Amino acid sequence: MMNKMAVTALGLGAAYLMRNKDARNKLMKQVESFTGTLSKKSESQSNS
Repeated sequence: MMNKMAVTALGLGAAYLMRNKDARNKLMKQVESFTGTLSKKSESQSNS
């Protein structure tokens, strides 16, 4: 039951992002900043 709901939510989210360019760009910026902070943290840990 839970898995089906998750798939449905993902499908609706994908359809929304495909139609809405502003929302897609906003999400991509958030993902980039999030992955950027992750890579900076892992770099600083490996250097020390």
